[in-house]
Amino acid sequence: MVDNLSEYKLFVQRIGLVGISNILVSLSGLILVILLTKNFSVQDYGMWVQIGALTALVPLLATLGMDHAMSRYLASVEKKEKIQEAFYSITGLVTVVSLILCFILFLFSNMIAATLFNDNVTIAITLPLIAFFGCLNLVNFSFFRAFQKMKLYSIFSLLSPYLTVVMIAYVVKTGLGIVEAVFGLFIIQLILFIATSTLIILDIGFKIPGFNDTRKYLAFGIPLIPSNLSSWMVDQSDRLIIGIMLGTAFVGYYSPGYTLGSTIFLLALPFGIILTPLLSSYYDQNQLDQVKTVLRYSLKYFLLIAIPAFFFLSLLSKPILLILTTPEIAQNGYIITPFVALSMLLFGIYGIIGHIFIINEKTRFIGKIWVIAAILNIVLNIIFIPQFGIIAAAVMTLIAYTFTFALTWFYSRKYLDFEFESLFILKSILASILMSLSIILIDPQSIFSLLIVILTSSMIYIIILLILKGVTREEIQFFKELLQFN
Repeated sequence: MVDNLSEYKLFVQRIGLVGISNILVSLSGLILVILLTKNFSVQDYGMWVQIGALTALVPLLATLGMDHAMSRYLASVEKKEKIQEAFYSITGLVTVVSLILCFILFLFSNMIAATLFNDNVTIAITLPLIAFFGCLNLVNFSFFRAFQKMKLYSIFSLLSPYLTVVMIAYVVKTGLGIVEAVFGLFIIQLILFIATSTLIILDIGFKIPGFNDTRKYLAFGIPLIPSNLSSWMVDQSDRLIIGIMLGTAFVGYYSPGYTLGSTIFLLALPFGIILTPLLSSYYDQNQLDQVKTVLRYSLKYFLLIAIPAFFFLSLLSKPILLILTTPEIAQNGYIITPFVALSMLLFGIYGIIGHIFIINEKTRFIGKIWVIAAILNIVLNIIFIPQFGIIAAAVMTLIAYTFTFALTWFYSRKYLDFEFESLFILKSILASILMSLSIILIDPQSIFSLLIVILTSSMIYIIILLILKGVTREEIQFFKELLQFN
């Protein structure tokens, strides 16, 4: 079934490594929700969420899509001189653009403070510093990703959120406030930049770039800016709109339910990280059968976990939020989770099949889809949030992701058509529905009962799926061979 077992074993190991790190990242996010919601006011927590939304925006513009270009073109480069030239050319461009954008943020800090941070100018001034080093860290992380240094990538992916957890815990213990917490974010980004830059220089040395291939990288990366920016608008702009129209408290109600639902996308992140350089290498060598096989298995194994995860999160949203946050937040925000969870399931599928456009260098098409989705999302949010509140934002998120998924799926088959097991999806959904009966019957209200229901329902899902032959003997044997291969 598999021509090159060693390559597939390495692929699965890397998926597993990044997957485990993403689970731990998700756990850190939940720990942060607990620390922030239980020790800060809803308004302060809302401001923290706004900081996260804005610091995620700047790198999307400042990197000029170069992080994706690095993964696309540098995966097969072996000569150190070419690696140096490409990396430092990209870093130089990103540094200049980041400085310009962050200076603009600084100039408008008073207006940003009045609009989003309850007139807290200190937070607004700290924002550009966080964003600047966030841009440089994104480039450094992309270096590890492009050259498949997944251990380093995973380590720093974990360091970032857990240093934040430690910092917030310190802020809470010492009785400090939201301003000190935001300044701590800047210190963490600075530490990560120094550490990752040191490792990269030790690996490839340093060279003043000649910007030789910059035009090629820009031609690939710049068309991704509308896509990345529009993706941010779909994912993050609802919180900014809620904050402007309803106030920071409603951002605090909305965000924990959104965060909980978003955990499904973490299941797809390992594929997104690994697939770009892997598929690009296969495609450049005209190994289309390998490309199709990797895509097929990636999609199936994502859905194998994502479909039951959607049922889990939808049914357990309220008890989980009651444990993690406060009764006030849980009561106002639990209904958000099912809409976001389904959105992230669709987004995860998009994240896998979207690589078809990347390896075919059709990044402009991706940009067009996301621009339309972003406009649709923002317009609908502005219309419906004032009338129906935060539930409208969740529904509009689902509409936008459904639109993006549908168009991407339809047009991707024109460039590369691979086998897709629709029968497996039906079996997984059926197993998830039957599994859900145990969740409804137990109705967990404590941490212990929640753990029991998760363990019990997971076993039920696996048993039913095996009975329905959702996973074939050949696939089970494939993984046995991977585990036994030396």
